Amino acid sequence: MSNQYREASICSVARIPRVPGGGTHRAGQGAFGNMCRGGGMFNPTKIWRRWGRKVNLKEKRYAVCSSIAASGVTSLVLARGHRISHLKEVPLVVSNDIESLSKTKEAVNFLVSLGLKDEVNRLVKSKKIRAGKGKMRNRKYKIRNGPLIIYENDNGVKKAFRNIPGVDLCKVTKLNLLKLAPGGSIGRLCIWSESAFKKLDSILEKSKNKKEKRVQKQIQKKELQKINHDYYKGVAKAVKKKKKREEKKAKSKKTANQAVINVAAEE
Repeated sequence: MSNQYREASICSVARIPRVPGGGTHRAGQGAFGNMCRGGGMFNPTKIWRRWGRKVNLKEKRYAVCSSIAASGVTSLVLARGHRISHLKEVPLVVSNDIESLSKTKEAVNFLVSLGLKDEVNRLVKSKKIRAGKGKMRNRKYKIRNGPLIIYENDNGVKKAFRNIPGVDLCKVTKLNLLKLAPGGSIGRLCIWSESAFKKLDSILEKSKNKKEKRVQKQIQKKELQKINHDYYKGVAKAVKKKKKREEKKAKSKKTANQAVINVAAEE
């Protein structure tokens, strides 16, 4: 510790670094400690903390595909706690009118008309105060996860559903894995707009399967056989061979002294 900050060791005062100097104001007050006014913070957030986790792109895509597939399995949706006993089908695909809703009252009535009244009541009752220090850190309440609304065009749908507890929204071109499978558990109840559901084919286009690849190879093989056939070789023009350019010998450079000697010899 630097000598300029005095520390009491014999007197009956706290052993804390103090401000140097004389007078009756700032001098002699505690400094630097986390319990002192104007002191440092204990264990501040470090910038080198691991704020995120890197995930392989293909692995992430497989996870998104599997979570979408799981949202269509009734048993997995029920196991996650969703109330879907009055629901007609899973996954639920509705008309594009859902994208033009703009009022929260309209959105709630829409969910009730689909048969999700029990689900909405479950979400409202699930709001509880969080245990621990999180209450001080702007996350006082905990709410269960409800249905996920997936849309293509936002014509007011965000404003309509954003104030309903537990309901999340996601654009089909920006599918979020953390919303499709919150907490790493698959089977979330998804409500799709018609246009968003149709666009899935172009977003998650399947790669060619083994059979298609095999057929493509066979076609390429047949084309090569045709090209190498004697009939086509006789009709086709022969390949012109490029003539190689003759390499010129580099002339020897004569120095100025040699040129003078040669001229003198000729004379």
